Amino acid sequence: MADVREILSQYDREMRQDPFPTPGVLIERTGPVVRLRGPFNCILYSRLEEGNASRVVREQAEFFRRAATSVEWKVFGHDGPDQLETLLSREGFLPEPPEMLLALPLTEGALPGGMVPGIEIRQVQGEAGVRDSLEANLGAFGEEARRNSAEYAEILRAENQALFVAYAQDQPVASARVELPPHRSFAGLYGGGTLPAFRRRGIYRALVGARGTLAKGLGYRYLTVDARETSRPILERLGFLALTPTRAWVLTPPPSQGEGTAPVSP
Repeated sequence: MADVREILSQYDREMRQDPFPTPGVLIERTGPVVRLRGPFNCILYSRLEEGNASRVVREQAEFFRRAATSVEWKVFGHDGPDQLETLLSREGFLPEPPEMLLALPLTEGALPGGMVPGIEIRQVQGEAGVRDSLEANLGAFGEEARRNSAEYAEILRAENQALFVAYAQDQPVASARVELPPHRSFAGLYGGGTLPAFRRRGIYRALVGARGTLAKGLGYRYLTVDARETSRPILERLGFLALTPTRAWVLTPPPSQGEGTAPVSP
């Protein structure tokens, strides 16, 4: 039986304290904080105490305000101190909907999956694969997906991503991806959007199974996903374990009013 506390401890070590390098993203360790800077800025890990939390939160907020760039502070349920989210709110961070970090041990039992009548699940590559993934994503999520399509396309082209598309008569009706960080135990599930007319047929489950099969074959020990309350029950029925609640807090400074020198890391 999997030990949830041990899985979470390993996740912290591998994925938060020592995130894998990504082209165009700078990993910075400043005091008790690990942050990523690039097209997407994120404070991925913090080790704070009551005595330093207020100061560190203020320093990070001031840093990104000077840079006039937004940042997400990812808070996990076991992060301290207890008033961390209150401190973030005071500095202008706004909360996103809560999620739950789930993990599926790939070494225990059979993987979810199965055939879906009339549906073919394919791992896709190249620009044709990116195009079909974007088409399915647009059909699933509408205008929000259209606004973010250019940024999402760059994510899909990254070397550590594997893309899967569900087809009905050669038309893309669902898409999903799995992030495969090198030399780590955890593969991350993202996406999973399905066109409304094709929902409740088992396509989501089949996409989870296809990605799990790939990850297991490559030597990964766990699949992880940040699940909202809508998808959490489905994933738990597939064998995923709840590790800890998570919530993203986002700071969006106003645009810079003039040119200046580059900010200095605190």
